[in-house]
Amino acid sequence: MTAIVAGRATEICWLLELILMQLLLKLATCLFLGTVNALPKKDNPQHILLGSHKHYLKDVISVRDELKQAEIIPTVIDEFLPSLLIDVQWSSKNHADLGNTLKPKKLQNEPIISLRRPPSADGLCTSITTNVTYTVTLSDPDAPSRDDPKWSEMCHWIATGLAASGDTESSCSSSITLSSTDLQDVMPYYPPGPPKKTGKHRYVFLVFAPANGTTDALDLTKPADRRHWGYEYEGERVGVRRWSQENGLVPVAANFVYSQNKKQ
Repeated sequence: MTAIVAGRATEICWLLELILMQLLLKLATCLFLGTVNALPKKDNPQHILLGSHKHYLKDVISVRDELKQAEIIPTVIDEFLPSLLIDVQWSSKNHADLGNTLKPKKLQNEPIISLRRPPSADGLCTSITTNVTYTVTLSDPDAPSRDDPKWSEMCHWIATGLAASGDTESSCSSSITLSSTDLQDVMPYYPPGPPKKTGKHRYVFLVFAPANGTTDALDLTKPADRRHWGYEYEGERVGVRRWSQENGLVPVAANFVYSQNKKQ
């Protein structure tokens, strides 16, 4: 009888946890869609791709958990629940997978960026507001090393992309393919190059959207330098969090890889 009661209690706890995760995701989706409006239509859509795969609720929860485990939350960015999922791909065999390790030589070319819809609380894919200007950043919080981050953060990339004009889609199987030729660099892609004997570096991709849902073109500031994102170093890491706040942006997606110099 005791075993039956214990098993029943475990099942109830699991159901309560699932309901809580669904409510958290629903809240994040509502907040994102409530703050982001459609931008004016453009003839040349940009870099962002909205994928065609079906994804499950655990995806966005696992993203947040991996960011915490790698101490990206709270070191690089404040805690948030993603409302989108981001794929980063340098080649068919080299892509970001929430903490996989890639050799620096595999990261030399500017990657292809994709955004995917997470499922809503009822298990269906959420719709994505089109005509939204997203901003993609790449930052290294471990320069020159994780134990001695006196150059951190290092800004490796800032780019903006305008989602395609048209009707919003709610189907998981629908996709919107956009052109990469109109990608607008605020800070051009600077390939990761971790120094010798500095261990693994975290290379963090973050996607941002306007916090106020503006329909105007974004006037983003270009950091004065890559080191410290151009800010004055005061003994602690400084970078993408401060820059995004000053530019009125909120995080909506994240991914990251590890990379290190072969000489350790």
